[in-house]
Amino acid sequence: MTRIFLDVHALQTVPPSNINRDDTGAPKTALYGGVPRARVSSQAWKRATRTYFDDEHLLEPSELGVRTKKVVEVIAERITALDPSLGEEAALALADETVKAAGLKTEVPKRKAEAAKESGGVAAPEAKYLVFLSARQLDGLARLAVEGAADIAAFLKEKKNKEQVKEIADSRHSVDIALFGRMVADAADYNVDAAVQVAHAISVHRVETESDYYTAVDDQNTDEETGAGMIGTVDFNSATLYRYAALGVHQLADNLGQGLREDEPRTEPVRRAVEAFVHSFVASLPTGKINTFGHHTLPDAVVVKLRTTRPISFVAAFEDPIRGDQGGHVREASDRLAAYIPDIERAYGDADSTLTWVLRVGPNTLKLGDIGTEVGALGDLVTAVGQAVTERLDKPA
Repeated sequence: MTRIFLDVHALQTVPPSNINRDDTGAPKTALYGGVPRARVSSQAWKRATRTYFDDEHLLEPSELGVRTKKVVEVIAERITALDPSLGEEAALALADETVKAAGLKTEVPKRKAEAAKESGGVAAPEAKYLVFLSARQLDGLARLAVEGAADIAAFLKEKKNKEQVKEIADSRHSVDIALFGRMVADAADYNVDAAVQVAHAISVHRVETESDYYTAVDDQNTDEETGAGMIGTVDFNSATLYRYAALGVHQLADNLGQGLREDEPRTEPVRRAVEAFVHSFVASLPTGKINTFGHHTLPDAVVVKLRTTRPISFVAAFEDPIRGDQGGHVREASDRLAAYIPDIERAYGDADSTLTWVLRVGPNTLKLGDIGTEVGALGDLVTAVGQAVTERLDKPA
């Protein structure tokens, strides 16, 4: 298959906030262009993107996965749903044996064992690391466990059944696994190469971290009782961020394989996944300290490019930090991108094979409208990209 890449670039301003904290509780930062910048880690925005799929019902639950150490409990719940006659303890035992047959290590955490001993309940084993499995894979493992419920140990010793366990765990990947990949420490055969690379979002300008000193009053204090019930500080900053993600559509298609639904064109699962990713990456927002700061914003501008050359980030447009001489950062950032993108595309891109769409808001982003096909709304952008991806996939290699 011809290599196909989708680049998503966004400019997004966030007010005073602490979206993504470091180990001291301060907003994460990075040094770029010789000055400190606000930073939101790729992991934070990837999780926001992944949870947005479900929160906004962009994809059906059957097309999504679960990443958890509690994989035994998750499968056990499915086992009891399939066969209610099996009690909690039996379901957990079946699930645990099935997970181990797949080559994943489990153990009962000490805290769970102690709690179960005190309460007289059952302690559920956990995987030693996060395990990412699709809904279909979890359902398939549960069905197989119920099939061998009479003697699960003997059932799983049979070669065909053991092979089936591994086949179920490594086929029909969910969209989020296909996009973001999967790494299994003790079973490298289950690893899935991520189709998406997400950059750390950084501010286009210099940023200094500030501290907010706050107090909380005790509602039950009398007039004679002075002082605060609690005092503290919280660090924050504000920034106009440059965000970037690169999606390898060809890798996504390979990861999805035949897709999650029967009797549909091979391009359909890929189109749905691409549309969901673009929508979710653009509209999602990490929620660190959101109750404190209420930083609910959306991008001022989004540029999406579909290309057959390698992915290209435009972050170098901001290596020289914006000073804010025009009273803010969005206008100058948009002007910088509008000037930089054609130059780097002329030098390294492939104009004949590259498609460009622009979604922008307000007069500050006006110049970006000249670099590609302007769309009026996120839904229009998502639809246009999905159609273009389908057309590219349908072309002979």
